[in-house]
Amino acid sequence: MIGSYQNIGSNIRIRMRELGMRQQDLADALHVTRQTVSAWVRDNDPAIPKTEDLPQIAQTLRTTVSWLYTGVSVPKWIIREKMYDEEHMFTRLKTYAMTEHLDQFFRALSYAKEKHAGAYRKKNLYVGGLGQEAGLYDGEHIPYIIHPLMMACHAHALGIRDDAVLSACMLHDVCEDCGVRAEELPFSDEVKQIVGLLTKDEAHKHDPGYPDKYYRAIMKNPKAAIVKALDRCNNVSTMATSFTPDKLIEYIKETEDYGYPLFDYIKEHYLEYNDAIFVIKYQVVSLLETIKCMQKSTAELPQG
Repeated sequence: MIGSYQNIGSNIRIRMRELGMRQQDLADALHVTRQTVSAWVRDNDPAIPKTEDLPQIAQTLRTTVSWLYTGVSVPKWIIREKMYDEEHMFTRLKTYAMTEHLDQFFRALSYAKEKHAGAYRKKNLYVGGLGQEAGLYDGEHIPYIIHPLMMACHAHALGIRDDAVLSACMLHDVCEDCGVRAEELPFSDEVKQIVGLLTKDEAHKHDPGYPDKYYRAIMKNPKAAIVKALDRCNNVSTMATSFTPDKLIEYIKETEDYGYPLFDYIKEHYLEYNDAIFVIKYQVVSLLETIKCMQKSTAELPQG
């Protein structure tokens, strides 16, 4: 049987029975009313829990979100919050910067780490259980610096050795998140220009037509364009851990509307990044198509 939102209530009821759990027990654990739980598990026209609440419901019932949809058990996978350790990435990139004489990049690593100190990524919606108990990750405290470090590691692994590009990977969020103006950055005019193009105008970013204007400006600068592509790739690669299904749909649409045209523009106009953008686009498209198929399998396809 293919999963459906309509299966959630009956599967909650099945799992409560297996655990010997009463409606009030589940309500107390989730800090909701017994009437709310009763509405979820009733036979006729059951209420459907909010998608953002499903991870907590699954954890309380000692199962998975997938099982709530399908009733089919999956392996007890450990979800790793960190693919790589930030200190290892930092040391690795510092070594590259020194041996390859990338002076600005060397300084940008420490500058970004200092500016993003105390900032954390969004909590992983699916942490807990075996992985957290084993100390493999802490869903509440994932340093934000992991994001630019991953971008810089990705860029370097793709063969990009440009000092300004690697520096901009580390600095691209400093202005938006840390209250620094692009022109105040203690780096070259080229790096300031790249970061300035990547920084959204807080006062106007929600205006109609702003995204088109923002991406058009980035496309005109090859180094800003490749950094933005790397940024989108990293965000897409990690969004499944912290985005609700509705947010995933929104981000997929935004990527298809603006990310794909950016990738194609880079491929057609900036030959120096032709190989890099092939790998980036392959990763992004593969992930988005996988997520779309999973969304359909749990929400849209009919039972049978």
